[in-house]
Amino acid sequence: MSKLTKPPAFKPFTLALVQLGGVGANKADNLKHAREMILKAADNSKKPDLIVLPECFNSPYGHVHFPVYAEKIGYVPGTPYDVSKSESDSVKMLSSVAKEIGTWLVGGSIPEREADTLYNTCTVYNPQGELVALHRKVHLFDIDIPGKITFQESETLTGGNTINFFDTDFARVGLGICYDIRFPEQAMILARQGCHVLIYPGAFNMTTGPLHWELLQRGRAVDNQVFFSMCSPARDLTAGYHAWGHSMIVDPMGKVLGEAQDGEEIIVSEIEPQTFVDARAGIPVTRQRRFDVYTDVREVK
Repeated sequence: MSKLTKPPAFKPFTLALVQLGGVGANKADNLKHAREMILKAADNSKKPDLIVLPECFNSPYGHVHFPVYAEKIGYVPGTPYDVSKSESDSVKMLSSVAKEIGTWLVGGSIPEREADTLYNTCTVYNPQGELVALHRKVHLFDIDIPGKITFQESETLTGGNTINFFDTDFARVGLGICYDIRFPEQAMILARQGCHVLIYPGAFNMTTGPLHWELLQRGRAVDNQVFFSMCSPARDLTAGYHAWGHSMIVDPMGKVLGEAQDGEEIIVSEIEPQTFVDARAGIPVTRQRRFDVYTDVREVK
């Protein structure tokens, strides 16, 4: 878990989501295209302060693909990471482009290999290109909806065991990946640790997307009075997994600030702290919790 310190002051910033399309079997091509789209997102009338990629941006999405595309990262929280010695091509690309554009970058997620264990892992880079945070998907996507979709991430992946955030000069940002959103305790803990914004790269499908993609994001945002955002891959009906798309940014009152459609697209939104302040002042649930009646989730191990 990230070290708990006083959060930075929440300041206005610009958030961009890259709903990446064209992810195929060639990893080098995937990385090249992702880099091009990050540069395109940065080439805005107001350059984003934070750019986000989707889940599994360097490989096709599917448990059979994870072992093939997995990369060794070797990041240890709190220890300086030498990108030049990294074994991960994805990390090297993300670090390089973050430094080139001078912007914070949430690198979606990639399959990560550590010894004989595989994870679905999100990495974060500061404007100097330094790898400063890592989140391994805690909750694995193991579902079976008869006649609709069956998916078992646990056939090849292991769940992470830490809850993570990172601090910028404008906000504290909490991390999750896709299925993590269905477990409200994780978002609650992040919010109560001082996060202003929660960002979950994700890839809902054509069954769960129409039902729950927007509902869950607005619910997590309102419950915790934070900004909430999920970045999806674009929909590709020729791929084995059909993503819902509709990357989204939601404010603490549950208002959708920005939403993509299903194709490749970049959406940009201004994040205004006053909405955060007003939500908590007008509906002061943060001061009305009854921990004499129920447990503070932060204290549960």
